[in-house]
Amino acid sequence: MNDTVESGEGPKTSGALNEVVEIIKTVVYALLIALFLRVLFFQPFTIPSASMEPNLYEGDYIIVSKFSYGYSRHSIPFSPNIHQGRVLEQKASRGDIVVFKLPSDGRTDYVKRVIGVSGDRVQMKAGLLYLNDKLVQRDAMSPVKSDLGFGQVVDVARFRERLDGGRTYDTQDMGTDGNLDNGAQFIVPEGYYFMMGDNRDNSSDSRVDPFEGGVGMVPAENLVGKAQIVLLSWHPKASIFKPWTWVLDARPSRFFKILK
Repeated sequence: MNDTVESGEGPKTSGALNEVVEIIKTVVYALLIALFLRVLFFQPFTIPSASMEPNLYEGDYIIVSKFSYGYSRHSIPFSPNIHQGRVLEQKASRGDIVVFKLPSDGRTDYVKRVIGVSGDRVQMKAGLLYLNDKLVQRDAMSPVKSDLGFGQVVDVARFRERLDGGRTYDTQDMGTDGNLDNGAQFIVPEGYYFMMGDNRDNSSDSRVDPFEGGVGMVPAENLVGKAQIVLLSWHPKASIFKPWTWVLDARPSRFFKILK
């Protein structure tokens, strides 16, 4: 009678397959949890331009709270057209720094500050901001250095604006006769917001018509969330492919900076 010898190949193959399945399940669960947190709670963004200086700099890595204003289709990746309006809506306040979808395409993420809410009248005169026909008070601060590119660094005036109610934030201004320093009065329609960049002479915002490459009025539905904190920050020349720049070009003074 011959003895039968088990090769063991079947169980080994089955064990390897089970391990692959478990790895795939773990990855899927992790992605679902990350998506859940991203949709309902927090989402990271990288600042790509200087339009919000001196509060947000190119290379800042910010965290946005998704629950601050409720939820819309733009809370979901790729903004699927499954729902109109907002669920659990909370109104944005003047002075909030907000990430929103550009109204003209519904896809591009922009970050600006809410200046006008529904019914407000907004106007720029000689570089000064008027809200509901009243001059928004501002106090001069020490100037800051600004890199205009091509090695050109200039001093830029800085001011602290004060909204009714005591909300304050810093702005930059390069003069009183720029293209955006004088304009018609805007009346914010119901369900919309008027957005401006803190870098007043270097921001394409609600002062600029969408047909001219601007933002125009922003529907409440397009709000993605409220910018809460600068988590990390690097100079723009830092590169993921140059590991030494992760340290040399870091801006630790901006790490964990609370936004206001």
